[in-house]
Parts: sequence; structure tokens; C-alpha cells
Amino acid sequence: MTIQSMTGFARASGTIGGDQIAWELKSVNGKGLEARLRVPPGFESLEQPARQAMQKAFQRGNIQASLSVSRVTASDARVSVNEILLVEMATLAQRLEQEFGAAPARADGLLALRGVIETQDATLDDDARRERDRAVLAVLDEALARLGEARGEEGAALRDLMLGHLEKIEQLTARAEADPCREPAAIKARLGDQVRLLLDTGAPLDETRLNMEAAFLATKADIREEIDRLRTHIASARSLLAGGGAVGRRLDFLSQEFNRESNTLCSKSNAAAITAIGLELKAVVDQFREQVQNLE
Repeated sequence: MTIQSMTGFARASGTIGGDQIAWELKSVNGKGLEARLRVPPGFESLEQPARQAMQKAFQRGNIQASLSVSRVTASDARVSVNEILLVEMATLAQRLEQEFGAAPARADGLLALRGVIETQDATLDDDARRERDRAVLAVLDEALARLGEARGEEGAALRDLMLGHLEKIEQLTARAEADPCREPAAIKARLGDQVRLLLDTGAPLDETRLNMEAAFLATKADIREEIDRLRTHIASARSLLAGGGAVGRRLDFLSQEFNRESNTLCSKSNAAAITAIGLELKAVVDQFREQVQNLE
């Protein structure tokens, strides 16, 4: 399975009877799946099956779907005016003019309001309407497939970026593990220098006490668990990226775990070198999480 981004655009069109139809789909990031549809009058019955088709195709993302229909051949289409709605809109416009000084309503503006002018095809019986709806939904399926391809292409690029981030996280983890300042001997040497500066004397130090304090600080500053957890999270993230599918939520959880371990690394640091590694690690983790937010 491929990894998909939640952003993309697609368009598909076709000719059905005397109509030229086109679906345009735009997809952006979202916590779940949300579909917003715009269909012309007479096609409202397609909204529910269209939403179902989107739910079948995708799991996350805010998708805006717009259906346009235009007549390409002459037919016996019949145009009627919804006079009740027209009168209501004209009355409302007149009241706005009188009470708020709004500009007078024009006839062309009132007639352009949705639902005022209704177009009906006198030759379209129930069977023909069902056939038309099936054809419109087939074009939607084509548009959804193209949107999936577009999201997949961007998802592949994001996967490569995140794999690069994981490699950098792994390198920083290895640097922290191998840093000599973690060794008890190094901790003891630094502690001894600090004590001598505080005492401001050349008198010999109590080696037993110094060893005890160094061992205590080494235990307190031990980052073995953080390193092991970081390596486990790296392996899990790579496995998810290799497996594909809708892995955005799980990778987001892992990015939070990466951030937690890098924070702990900094808090346990007993040397500037480990602190520097921890801060660099936090920066890379933030970059990784930014990309994760775009994944389905």
C-alpha cells in the first residue's frame, strides 16, 4: 500500500446525454474525513452516494467536491420560475432598502438566486434519471481515483523526507550513546575539577567520597533507557512508512514519543555535548512531526 498525503487536486469530466459534466475535487489536511459538496439544482439526490464514495476512497482529509453541468446539445428542456421564492426575495430586498439603505434589487440579481429559476428536462423519466445519476457517479469515481494518485505522489515525496529525518534522528542517538562524557571516569574528572575550584586548594580529595558522588551523578544522568526507546521508535516509524496505508495518526503518536525522549535527554544531560545533541534532536523531531501532519 502507498502512503498518501491529505492534499491534492483532481478533475474528471464526461458527456451524458446532452450534458457536459465535470467533477473538481480539492483535498486539504483534516483530523478526520470531511466532505463538502456543491451540486447544481436537480442533482441533490447524488449528495449522499457521493459522500459514501469519498468515505470509501479516503480515511482522512477535508475534501471539497464541486459538480458542474452544462448543456452541449439542444433539447426540450423547460424553464420555470419559482414565483413564491421570487416574491419572498423581492420583499426582503425591498425591506433591506427601506430599513438599511441597501441598493435596490435588480431583476437579473433576483433571478440569479439559487432556486428561483428551475430547469427541468421534460424527456427525463425515472429510468433515464437513474441512468444519468449512475453516469455522474462513475465520473466521480474517476475523479476520486485521480485524487488518490495525486495524494499518493505527494505522499511518496513526504515519505522520503521523513525517512531522511529518521536517519538523522538515528545518527544523533548514536552520537549521544557514544559521547565519552557519559562515562563514569569523565564524570569523576569533571566533578573533581569543580570541587577543587570551589575549595580553592591543592589539598588531595577524598577519593572514596569522590567515587560515590561520581557514581551517583552517572546514575542520575544515565540515558540508556532514552536511547533504547529512541531506537525502538525509529524502527517502528520505518516499519509504518514501509507498510503504507493510513498511518498518519500512528506516526503522529510516535513523533510525540520522539519529542518526549529528546526532552528527557536534555533534562538528564550532565554535559554541554549531550545538551547540544538533545537540542538538535528536538529540531529534527519537530521537522518530522510537521511532515506527519500532512499524511492520511
